[in-house]
Amino acid sequence: MTHPVLAPRSDLGSRYLASPGLRGADPAELTRHVVADELVTVAYQGRFLPAPVFLSARERRSVAGDLFQVHQMLTQLPERLFHSDAGAMAREVGMTDTQAETVQRAAKAGAPLKALARSDLYRGADGFKLLELNITSALGGFENAGIARAMLKHPALASFVEENGLAYADTFGGIVKTLYAECAAHMPGDRRPVVALMDWPESFKTYEPRLKVMAALFDALGIDALPCHAGQVGERGGRLQVHGRAVDVVYRFFLVEEIATPADAELVEPVLRAFEEGRVGMFSRLDAELYGNKGTLAMLSDDRNRSVFSAAELACVDRFLPWTRHVREVSTDAAGERLDLIGYAVAHQEQLILKPTLLHGGSGIVPGWTVGPEEWRRRVTAALDGPYVLQERIRPVPEVFPADEGTGTQELFLNWGVFLTDPQVTGDDGYNGCLVRGSTDPEVGIVSMSGGARVACSFFETDEAS
Repeated sequence: MTHPVLAPRSDLGSRYLASPGLRGADPAELTRHVVADELVTVAYQGRFLPAPVFLSARERRSVAGDLFQVHQMLTQLPERLFHSDAGAMAREVGMTDTQAETVQRAAKAGAPLKALARSDLYRGADGFKLLELNITSALGGFENAGIARAMLKHPALASFVEENGLAYADTFGGIVKTLYAECAAHMPGDRRPVVALMDWPESFKTYEPRLKVMAALFDALGIDALPCHAGQVGERGGRLQVHGRAVDVVYRFFLVEEIATPADAELVEPVLRAFEEGRVGMFSRLDAELYGNKGTLAMLSDDRNRSVFSAAELACVDRFLPWTRHVREVSTDAAGERLDLIGYAVAHQEQLILKPTLLHGGSGIVPGWTVGPEEWRRRVTAALDGPYVLQERIRPVPEVFPADEGTGTQELFLNWGVFLTDPQVTGDDGYNGCLVRGSTDPEVGIVSMSGGARVACSFFETDEAS
């Protein structure tokens, strides 16, 4: 299947660069109100790109549709490939026995998962490609609508947005709608709900300020939110308590990857038991990361599983997913032909990236083009039969932005963090906003904040006829 080659900058982006009111504008002036917004700055420390990005109506609908299709396929993998055994699937993608047991218990309890995810997309020469799909409630970037609101205080940008029929999505609002839908039985209607924003003890030390930002956003929507970690949970009268208050819902920021040992499982046991017994809601269920695991994308990509998918599903896989395989001695190439995977990886080092299936934030990832041949062979060989995947390299096309200083332009390489919600919950196409991370490095392996990237908000076209 062939796809049209995209221009380095969308038509909307080109119009933005040519707009009389914005051409030559001081980037610092464009982001001045963003930097001044305390709720946004606490997350990104002033590291903002000098312009927003834009999606056409067609692009928005296409990306949202493909993401929802992939989400449905991933969450149905236990039934399609593992006889409904979530624990077996967890072990297959590299989870420990402790993690697999936790996942299996969670999958049997509570309401069905609603679609909630944030993707990592690169725009390649033939369209957007999905590198990862983070399916969890612990999604960074929920503040991105605040960036858009602050940038719109610049009158020239506000005029451009109005003249071109653009809008931005309320990402946090979509998350809250999903929370209500998934935890409806635990969201009281006669008083303000109490939601525990629960992280892991170690990560809470640094993430607490962002949880306080989320608590402020919840407060404005009539919800009492309590930042905490799993070690601060108590029980009284059959109810979970945090800071002396009975909790209706646990909004989970800790990840299954952090439940690595029996001692970790013991720490989270009161929360999991209360959830199983229907005494508290959990958003999202502890099995959510099973479906967003990098290893599950390899299951979609592997041609040996094609018989369990429909023609429409396979078409989505073929156009949207890069070649991705578990690191096993024998695998298949993009045409379905058997191959020696280690030999293939060595021969195609410049075109592959090695990823652990469980870690997040770019941890443990090795882009083949950033290390020498001996180091690459050693890393791939060490990963054999372990919790790792090899994925085809996608080269992001450059996007043209205003220069950081003065007039002119610069090329940036973007990771599009598009958020997905369930269309039946939010009443739209499921597109729930986008936080973009940008790097000036054309050979970048992972566009991440830890790698020095900066962020931008996005606006989308509301009417294709605009």
